[in-house]
Amino acid sequence: MTEQEKPSLPLRLVIGFGRFWWDFLVGDTPELFVGTLVTIGLVALVSETAGAHGAAAVLLVVAVVAMLVGTVLRAARPKRPR
Repeated sequence: MTEQEKPSLPLRLVIGFGRFWWDFLVGDTPELFVGTLVTIGLVALVSETAGAHGAAAVLLVVAVVAMLVGTVLRAARPKRPR
């Protein structure tokens, strides 16, 4: 690879920063990342409706427990040989 084909230093820093955050937030389980974003969004929507703060708290607990059960079941599933 020649010097002209290499990305510039600022671009490499931005790419490295993005890869770090992707690996930190998503890691090996992208479904947990998506589930967390969906949960936060739903709780925010429910809590903004009039008088639904109690429902938002219940929704948060139910969503977190559902994600926990889902990941435990996924991890306990027997691995298929490749």
